Amino acid sequence: MSEIVIRHVEARDAEPLRLMSAQPEMYHHLLQLPYPSQELWQERVKPQPGRRMLVATIDGEVAGHIGIHVEQNPRRSHAAEFGLAVSPAFRQRGVASALMKAMIDVCENWLRIERIELSVYADNEAAVALYRKHGFEIEGTAKKYALRNGELVDSYFMARMK
Repeated sequence: MSEIVIRHVEARDAEPLRLMSAQPEMYHHLLQLPYPSQELWQERVKPQPGRRMLVATIDGEVAGHIGIHVEQNPRRSHAAEFGLAVSPAFRQRGVASALMKAMIDVCENWLRIERIELSVYADNEAAVALYRKHGFEIEGTAKKYALRNGELVDSYFMARMK
């Protein structure tokens, strides 16, 4: 089995990330619109205050990414939220866990983050199990949180404390 390499996102990753996010099977679990533009992903990979993005590669191919957003309000600077996506072609290979471990390490050991937050669709059992495996707990449910394929669906708010 090939090694998973985690690294900081680079400008050259914009197009592989766009292609990954443009796959219809990705829309079901993410808060994004179909048909992402090149411009959108070129902006997402640019450095921005409070944001970090890591990518996972296998044999040089982008397999997934995780974006970390550190709260800029001084009263919430101990908290960060993140978003995670893994290409369908690379699922069930440990990519999500590798990205989670790297993100938690960066947050807790380098950014002085005490609380990591996320939202996840309540019916995404695989993601909820992944997050629980990494110490996240469900803190609440948002009813009719987001529109997905013409239907309003619930989402969980989850968090992990250092």
